[in-house]
Amino acid sequence: MPTDPSAQPTPAASRGFAVVPGRRLLVVVGGVIGFALVGAAWPQGGGTWLLLLGLVLLVALGDLLWSLQSVKAPGVSVPKVVRFTKDRCGHVPVRLSRLPGTPDRMRFGLSLPAGFEDEQDEIKVELPEEEHSRLQWASVPGARGRFSGLQAACELGSRLGLWELRERLQLDCELRVYPDLLKERKVMAALFLDRGRFGMKVNRTIGRGREFEKLREYQPGDSYDEVDWKATARQGRPITKVFQAERTQEIYVVLDTSRLSARPVDLDGVQATVLERYLTSAMVLLLAAQRQGDRFGLVAYGNRVNRFLRAGNGTAHYSSCREAVHALQPRPETPDPAEIVRFLRTRLRQRALLFFLTDLSDPVLAGEFEKHLGPLARQHLVMINQVQAPGVRPLFQGDVETVDEIYHHLAGHLRWSDLRSVGQGLRSQGARVTLTDDEALAGQLVTEYLEVKRRQAL
Repeated sequence: MPTDPSAQPTPAASRGFAVVPGRRLLVVVGGVIGFALVGAAWPQGGGTWLLLLGLVLLVALGDLLWSLQSVKAPGVSVPKVVRFTKDRCGHVPVRLSRLPGTPDRMRFGLSLPAGFEDEQDEIKVELPEEEHSRLQWASVPGARGRFSGLQAACELGSRLGLWELRERLQLDCELRVYPDLLKERKVMAALFLDRGRFGMKVNRTIGRGREFEKLREYQPGDSYDEVDWKATARQGRPITKVFQAERTQEIYVVLDTSRLSARPVDLDGVQATVLERYLTSAMVLLLAAQRQGDRFGLVAYGNRVNRFLRAGNGTAHYSSCREAVHALQPRPETPDPAEIVRFLRTRLRQRALLFFLTDLSDPVLAGEFEKHLGPLARQHLVMINQVQAPGVRPLFQGDVETVDEIYHHLAGHLRWSDLRSVGQGLRSQGARVTLTDDEALAGQLVTEYLEVKRRQAL
């Protein structure tokens, strides 16, 4: 992943060694003690092993004092920002700056925040004669968001190898973990497959379009509502207006980050919140809009709007959208439908396609949403998509083997019936409502978006 090139070494003033006995010192002391145990049967040699032990301790103390004055740990530098993709292996680039007194060999390790699984506990590093050396620390993040608290640990040998000098450094680095869009393979394959002009199929665009292109003389078959009567009066002959299909539209994804988005779902065998599915599906939809040349934006709301990116286009704007929402987490708050409707009606003047990703299983909140949605649906094209909870389906779908399963199916049917009634009420207000499985959400969004473009419904 791309990284921020800026990297600053840890200041030396904040550094210090923790000292532990080395393996060589333990072996020597162990040998002296063994010699003492053997010499216990020889009283005349008691002073000899005491002399040896004192000599070893004196040499070890001298080695320690000498090393603390002369041994220097290397400078450790990391970028200010390192980017990862959730559940995929990434690397933290580390630069080690050799200083006067730095040994040729050392043990090095990084301590990443909770949720990261390192591929190794430590690395044995041989520092070259050059001033700088680089290494890559591999890790797999298991959670999305922004993390800090990166620490580096260095272990160097003393001058005589009797002690190990250990140092722990706090690094100024932010780890950003983004959703893994590659898991949406069925949708992404169609978006990223570039066939050029070979095998292309031209889809017929339904409708005549809304954008005025030019005037021309009337031709048989032209509709009366296409006639420009003012131009006809000036020219003295029938003149028709020609329209072209609109190619650029504004697309907004409206994410519900309230307590409703905290419902658990199963993502490839891993328990996560439904907000995870919202984010991956939203980014896939925005990627499709970018490929189609449309302008796209993002809105995130709970009891108030907490993210808003006005519609734009291009790769840079897509990156801005990804940066804005990759760290979103469910909030313990109740959504305010009146607030989000007021905000969208105030901020969005041009007619746009709005994709709401929310949960309407709460009948009180669904009623509030239906109550305030009408004015927004008359101004914009509103598509409401919600993830179907496990077991919520019509009664006669699936097999039943036990009595308990009968009751589970009945409960799922009642919930499905309630959601269907909510959807009918929202459709009467002008919105389009879809209830889909969590695995199919991204594909459903892209399909609805392309259908709107094909039919020129916006």
